[in-house]
Amino acid sequence: MFKKILIANRGEIALRILRTAKEMGIKTVAVYSTADKKSLHVYFADEAVCIGPPSPYQSYLNVPNLISAAEITNADAIHPGYGFLSENPYFSSMCKKHGIKFIGPLPNHMIQIGNKISAKNTMKKAGISCLPGSDSFFDESSSYKEIENTAEKIGYPIIIKSVSGGGGKGIRSVLDKNCLKNSWEKAKQESLACFGKKEMYIEKLIFNPRHIEIQIIGDQYGKICHLSERDCSIQRRNQKLVEEAPSPFLTPSLRKKMGETAVKAAEFIHYEGVGTVEFLVDKNKNFYFMEMNPRIQVEHPITEEITGLDLIQEQIFLASGKKLSGKNYYPKMHSIECRINAEEPDKNFRSMPGKITQMHFPGGRGVRIDTHIYAGYRVTHYYDSMIAKIITTAKTRKETIEKMRRSLDEFIIEGIRTTIPFHKQIMQNDDFLKGEYHTNFLDTFTFHFYNSKKSN
Repeated sequence: MFKKILIANRGEIALRILRTAKEMGIKTVAVYSTADKKSLHVYFADEAVCIGPPSPYQSYLNVPNLISAAEITNADAIHPGYGFLSENPYFSSMCKKHGIKFIGPLPNHMIQIGNKISAKNTMKKAGISCLPGSDSFFDESSSYKEIENTAEKIGYPIIIKSVSGGGGKGIRSVLDKNCLKNSWEKAKQESLACFGKKEMYIEKLIFNPRHIEIQIIGDQYGKICHLSERDCSIQRRNQKLVEEAPSPFLTPSLRKKMGETAVKAAEFIHYEGVGTVEFLVDKNKNFYFMEMNPRIQVEHPITEEITGLDLIQEQIFLASGKKLSGKNYYPKMHSIECRINAEEPDKNFRSMPGKITQMHFPGGRGVRIDTHIYAGYRVTHYYDSMIAKIITTAKTRKETIEKMRRSLDEFIIEGIRTTIPFHKQIMQNDDFLKGEYHTNFLDTFTFHFYNSKKSN
């Protein structure tokens, strides 16, 4: 087992990893930018190292600084969390080069499935259904005529995606030929800004699909199982906002089939560690491979709540060579997660940095809050706007929703605006209550902002 883990991340996920490591008796090292000097993960870690100024490229994405921090603190492992360098094969290989264990998949797995085109081609070889799309990516050397011809061959509507995409970035839907050029340029520029790359590809667009991801887990000895699914269909600009497990859309037979397909995909590449296989499911319940994420997900708590497993602990165990003893899991509980962002819902979800003056967390049985904020904490504009996750769990979906409603009413954050009022309205929406939603649900959802002294 590892003696000391450096956590190459910030915010709530850094705290999440830190807590599990401490419970396992493992020493922890926090890293932080100058903007995060007063963050809780810095206070609670056994050691903390400043790795640069606020810009992510000078701090949390700075591989030499992170490796140096691990070396000077004698950390024997690095946990990357999600985002930043969690899916970066270069970072993983540099950890190996310096004798530091990367708690995540091997570099070749990241290369194989981190590139969306490579992942799709690999899954086709495994006999898994994929959406029609381009077989290779387009870069600066590609002519617009090539792009146009590929779009015509696939047939409109289509969706443009960044090869390096994630978090809903570098994606544009295109309904007809007239919108192609403008959408292509916007997606490409967003990809460059977010990932430093302009490589793009094209897929057939499915109208109003469900976004279903299967949690998988695999050891170093070839054993792989799944931990059921999460429904991540409620999204804004391809960014998830509400997730639940299990999905109200899946039948028991479809759940079993999708779980087995996810395991088959992971077995085909001999996957190790914790990850997800993600699918789009159409209205007729046909499902298609979308992507595979070789890391812990933001929404992992709802899987933990319905299974009783600590997925961070499982990651650490698997990275240290533990054999997997579990088997495929089918849920008996229900769990929902709402992502609380420092944003103004009535102003197109504009980011809302600022100082939190007062706050109060909800509590009670079946209520979990994953966050790094506190009264006096200053939310900066340098990083993602998510400041908390609220997770409720009960025996039935109805009970879970009622618990979420009550918890959102008790969640008080003052000093900045947040998406709490927005989530309250989702929890009252008739279509959501019936489980009848899809990835374009928010396009027709009308948010009526109201002032509230209890939750901003």
